[in-house]
Amino acid sequence: MSVLIIWVMGAALLLINIMLRTRILRLEARLKELSNPKEQLAFLRQQAAQKDKIPAIKALRKQYPELSLIEANKLWQQIQ
Repeated sequence: MSVLIIWVMGAALLLINIMLRTRILRLEARLKELSNPKEQLAFLRQQAAQKDKIPAIKALRKQYPELSLIEANKLWQQIQ
């Protein structure tokens, strides 16, 4: 009987985990949609005028935390 309860609890926790992961993935996708690359480029251009590459990319990633380092570097290459 206790084995059945453990199996049921495990299955319930697994379903909850799947639902939460799906929700997180949807929210991350939505956040990427809302991030406007034009705004990011404008911000990076502003930072590039004042700073070197590394501080400008750090400021960009602080302003837009959803950006990966690779994406930020590609944006930097676009303005150069």
